[in-house]
Amino acid sequence: MTAALHHYQARMQRVLDHIDQQLDAALDLETVSGIAAFSKFHFHRQFRATFGLSLLHYVQLARMKQASHRLADKDGPSVTQIALEAGYDAPDAFARAFRRRVGQSPSAFRKSPDWAPWFAAFAPLDKARSMLMQTPIRQEDVMIRTMPPTPVAIMEHRGDPATLDATIERFIAWRKRAGLSPLTSPTFTIFRSERCPANLADYSIDLCVGTDQPIVETDPHMKAGIIPGGRCAMLRVTRHTHDLEAPALYLYRDWLPASGEEARDFPIYCQRHLSVRKDGSGHDAVADLFLPLAG
Repeated sequence: MTAALHHYQARMQRVLDHIDQQLDAALDLETVSGIAAFSKFHFHRQFRATFGLSLLHYVQLARMKQASHRLADKDGPSVTQIALEAGYDAPDAFARAFRRRVGQSPSAFRKSPDWAPWFAAFAPLDKARSMLMQTPIRQEDVMIRTMPPTPVAIMEHRGDPATLDATIERFIAWRKRAGLSPLTSPTFTIFRSERCPANLADYSIDLCVGTDQPIVETDPHMKAGIIPGGRCAMLRVTRHTHDLEAPALYLYRDWLPASGEEARDFPIYCQRHLSVRKDGSGHDAVADLFLPLAG
């Protein structure tokens, strides 16, 4: 990747970061284009060429996805409040738009979300977020680390990945109740299956938070466990941490054969870091991807 292209993509990434942080606020063309220091007269075309969606469509999808997460929280704001925060002047206009997008009314979704059409509805947004290419990975970017055993609380997700967001919502709610902030308690994801297995029922990941506090045996969602210690190949991902497929593929396809190492009998996993920006404007996400090694 040339320095010029990297700089261009970094400017576009600033735009996505700003949109994500300001979904509840007005997002006008002049402000958004100024974030990336692009001319407002060309920005619409630049945005569509980069992400495959117009700026308006992208913002609408992002707001609707955020609204759906708030609806899925049965103890969250009212439908009317969610509609206003999503940029709609009236709940009925929001309800029509939500039904067109997701296939359920907001009240029906809050009562019993149908995650399969939801997953399909927001696929264009996920695809757009992945359009900025990863910085090419080099062999020297991978480091070998000896990791200590880590006690964790585990929430398992088994089955259709379309329902993963519901599991994530339960996981976030549990760790909030337990007082385990992502700023102070490490977050891990253990990938026990392919991202897209031939049979979606075989999809399997574990959501984990580092803690040695006891888990109530009757807890229907959480259990105690340990991420075993040992040697690991570690690759740090600082952009697009929501999609680790490409860096994981690099570790398996390129790094592992060239290294002479052997993979250990434990799944690939990642640790997600969240840090407050120096200017206080939000948080930066970093993911360390670990491939367990034998020996």
